Amino acid sequence: MADYGHDLSFGIFVTPQADAGPHIIELARRADAAGLDWVSAQDHPYQPAFLDAWTLLTAIAASTEHIGVFPNVANLPLRPPAMLARAAASLDILSGGRVELGIGTGAFWDAIAAMGGPRRTAGESVDALREAIAVIRALWTPGPGPRLHGKHYDLNGAKPGPFPVHQVGIWVGAYKERMLRLTGELADGWLPSSPYAPPEQLAAMNAVIDAAAIDAGRPPSAVRRIYNIAGSFGGSGSGFLAGPPKVWAEQLAGLALDEGMSGFVLMADDALTVERFAAEVAPSVRDLVARERASAGSSQPADLERTAVSPHSPSASAPGGAAAAAAQLQERLGVSPTPDDGVRLSAETVWDESARPLGPAPDPAARYPESDRSYARDLVGVHNHLRSELDGLRDMISQVAAGSLDVAAARSEINKLTMRQNQWTVGAYCESYCRLVGLHHTIESTQLFPGLSRLDGRLAPVTERLHAEHEIIAGLLSRVDAALVALVTDPVRGMPALEAAVDLLTDALLSHLSYEEHQLLEPLARFGPDLYGR
Repeated sequence: MADYGHDLSFGIFVTPQADAGPHIIELARRADAAGLDWVSAQDHPYQPAFLDAWTLLTAIAASTEHIGVFPNVANLPLRPPAMLARAAASLDILSGGRVELGIGTGAFWDAIAAMGGPRRTAGESVDALREAIAVIRALWTPGPGPRLHGKHYDLNGAKPGPFPVHQVGIWVGAYKERMLRLTGELADGWLPSSPYAPPEQLAAMNAVIDAAAIDAGRPPSAVRRIYNIAGSFGGSGSGFLAGPPKVWAEQLAGLALDEGMSGFVLMADDALTVERFAAEVAPSVRDLVARERASAGSSQPADLERTAVSPHSPSASAPGGAAAAAAQLQERLGVSPTPDDGVRLSAETVWDESARPLGPAPDPAARYPESDRSYARDLVGVHNHLRSELDGLRDMISQVAAGSLDVAAARSEINKLTMRQNQWTVGAYCESYCRLVGLHHTIESTQLFPGLSRLDGRLAPVTERLHAEHEIIAGLLSRVDAALVALVTDPVRGMPALEAAVDLLTDALLSHLSYEEHQLLEPLARFGPDLYGR
């Protein structure tokens, strides 16, 4: 897992329906006005229901001022590379440097052959793409007419030019090993799509690209990683990009920091989704990544605060009281705070739960419209996702400790690993989970808590306590990281230390999430529209 340090970019991936041309142009204008970086279009020249991709991208560039364009991805068998080089350079000149070149080997060979194109095997397709990249770069390089002789493409002294006004990136759509190696060796960017390369597969695919780049004498950071994504804002937050914008922000920031994905291109054809992605997701991802990068570069792990207290009873873990209060919240908000059962796995404690402040009692006459209640449900949904991930982390560690689970086979499609590799895979999972928790807490501490305290000063003691608990949990996450190092270097003593660290994290995090829900569900329903502007 790696953060290659690239600036983040965000864009959309439109369907070039021939009967929706004006809508697509208007959507591109809205994306431009909303501050997105890219509009891209798929390229299937044999599809009669689609507009020609280059014609559409040219119209989009002419109708916008700032946003960049690229084919996602250009169909090489039906677009000879010499002509592709001239077309991309010409549009880059006309648009003022707003073009990149996404390119792929092609597919749907019957349809390609029906258009007069070649029919290639998988191996021939990779070889043809390698030759095509050489042709394109040669025609973008000033000098004498190049002479290249390949099995699929030739240049016989063709004069270079026109020349792009900026360094156009060649971004390759790749999934299989040979294509991934070619990407690492030659390309400026990698352009996978989440339906075909889900997040759990990115690490293994990145590893192939990185190794090929190093073998070619290039740094892995020479290859930008751009991810086509699909999702919905209507889910519960339990899946990938299936929930409110803050879930998207946490997940995409995690991919940027853990997997090096620096571009996110949303497959969307409706204006409301595009504008919400631009207004609520992209800025949050940029902020989270910037904060994490700054923290990684300048901060040491937070010191762990410990408070010696007596064991807590279940009744003390339900702030604000009793089952009747929880039932009332359920009825009025459509969701109830998750109870803390008082069970503790560790003898160590990190704070005094009895000293937690309580917020103001809700107005018993207050009623909340469905749209406002959704903010409270969103918080529980995000927390449930964290709880589910924590369960998965604990289960994985217990199975690896027993020597019965090959985790990497499920996550990276690698079937035969030693126990040492298993331990590194657990490390990857733990690190990813720690990042998820950290990003969620960063959003709350920097956006949610100050907003609630501003709107109702009586909540300030609660939000200050929640922020302080975030700092303590950050220390527990650092302890998990340290235990991971011990696990790899000394498995015999390292596994008990890791299990103890995760037990303490479990106690603290589940207690914290329950306290937060008890205190904030009603304020979120009350102030959600003011906080989030919708």
